[in-house]
Amino acid sequence: MGWLDWFDRSIGRITAVAQWLALPLIVLLFLQWPLRDLVHCCSREANDIGQIFFALFVAVSVTAATRAGTHLASDALAYRYSPRTRRRLRQFGALFAVLPWAVFIVIASKPFVLSSVAGLEAFPDSYNPGYFIIKAALWLLALLMVAQALLDIVRPPLPDDI
Repeated sequence: MGWLDWFDRSIGRITAVAQWLALPLIVLLFLQWPLRDLVHCCSREANDIGQIFFALFVAVSVTAATRAGTHLASDALAYRYSPRTRRRLRQFGALFAVLPWAVFIVIASKPFVLSSVAGLEAFPDSYNPGYFIIKAALWLLALLMVAQALLDIVRPPLPDDI
């Protein structure tokens, strides 16, 4: 197994684990109203934790959708193209669209992400800890997009791509 396979499997594992964030997210969103109206406590904590799970879920889901071929895919026209042409279009899009924008996001957001993480920023309304995770999820999103774009660019063609 080469480094490319290891890299691909690592991204796959991250997306596979992150899909399970949907379950506690749904539970936390459901519990907010009963906690607020019946129990009269902990609804803000449920909301804050739900926001963290949502940010992490969305950060990984963009890459998961790309890997599944359901993101950035324009099959209305491209289904007529040969597999080789579709592969080249994916590589072109990764190199000239996804990669530059993902790198831009990392660079442009550096000041507020680093200051948030360094200060372990809390939620502004509840002062509960963990808001910095939401800002760090922006980098997770961008770095996974960079990793997947690089993988799409350098990956050798599969037999059905030729």
